[in-house]
Amino acid sequence: MDRRIAAEHRHIIALDLDGTVLDHDFLGAGDDYEGGRISVELGDAIRTLHEAGHEVIVSTGRSVDATLPIVERLRIRPEWVIAANGAVTLRRDPLAPRAYRREYVEAFDPTDALLKIRTRLVTARFAVELAEGGFLYTEPIPAGTLPSDQKQVPFEALLGVQASRVVVVSPDHLLEDFLSVVESLGLTHVSYAVGSTSWLDIAPDGVTKASALEVVAARLGIDRSRVFAAGDGRNDIEMLRWAGRSGDSVAMGQADPEVRAAARRVTGTVEEGGLFTALRDRFPDLIR
Repeated sequence: MDRRIAAEHRHIIALDLDGTVLDHDFLGAGDDYEGGRISVELGDAIRTLHEAGHEVIVSTGRSVDATLPIVERLRIRPEWVIAANGAVTLRRDPLAPRAYRREYVEAFDPTDALLKIRTRLVTARFAVELAEGGFLYTEPIPAGTLPSDQKQVPFEALLGVQASRVVVVSPDHLLEDFLSVVESLGLTHVSYAVGSTSWLDIAPDGVTKASALEVVAARLGIDRSRVFAAGDGRNDIEMLRWAGRSGDSVAMGQADPEVRAAARRVTGTVEEGGLFTALRDRFPDLIR
């Protein structure tokens, strides 16, 4: 049976990875757990939507190097992939390494932000993801979502470069204290999102998952009423609000209250298969 949809019914389906598609608390082992588990039914549902003609777009804070292996695990070949919280947008190109090229890269000089943060978070670890790829860091930072091309450097080497994002990790601070410090810094000309741990992602001003999706939606000619987005983190708030204004947005059940408030609706937790439930409810003709 042909399950391809008509062009006028095509949706953008924007999916965060960690905590949304990927379950990191799954007590498994082997290849299925590498980088987090993807449930069989969820993987099947995502492939069904992709093969039917919907534009499935992974939209993640991960680096490019840490994103494309998950796309491969999903066994889909999307036209667009958004990484680094919207600072890097990839487009499929069979001639490019790993079949994707950097279509849009937003870059900035992180000097002012880094110097300001260092005065308040003196024990923090700092890193810069370079616009052209690669990763400079002052001290080791938890791996898993970062580029494989890494180089340890003194703090001063992070200044004056062209960065797609800055990462600040402060394990000596409780999250509440970390949030208070970050809010007091008065950072300007950058966008930032604080994770569920003492982890700060800084991007060029105005750059978020939502800003990248807006560009892709215009390129695809898909109306905002036909957008679905799902996420669980503070870096998903803008994306959930953007999608929910005219379309549909779903927060995962384990998300913080401010993330849940940004979405049109809340589904189950990642452990409960919340994304599968949300996709089945939104696309019942394809997913059962």
